[in-house]
Amino acid sequence: QVQLVESGGGLVQAGGSLRLSCVASGRTFSSYAMGWFRQAPGKEREIVAAINWSGGQTYNTDSVKGRFTISRDNSENTVYLQMNSLKPEDTAVYYCAANTRPLRGLLSTTQNLYDYWGQGTQVTVSS
Repeated sequence: QVQLVESGGGLVQAGGSLRLSCVASGRTFSSYAMGWFRQAPGKEREIVAAINWSGGQTYNTDSVKGRFTISRDNSENTVYLQMNSLKPEDTAVYYCAANTRPLRGLLSTTQNLYDYWGQGTQVTVSS
């Protein structure tokens, strides 16, 4: 069983920054592929960013490229999402997720490959 606990959400003005953190339980965090997803009101959950076990492979969805950065610290069992130049359309509940059996150690962009999810943290960007 893996528990994921997100933190760092909040209210910020457009153009501001936030850093989300997700701490994972378990001794094999360093083998997991990790992802950040978000769900805005009335919309489906979508991937924001993903990272492989080592941090050597990352993915950002087009709408956040150049603004968001995913990273991880395997010594701290933590994955981060640095969000800069925030826009009102970034407002959503952000979820951390773990794929505990990544194929060939690669990152995952498909939601159904993630088998553990955090409770979510609200990010609100005011205009």
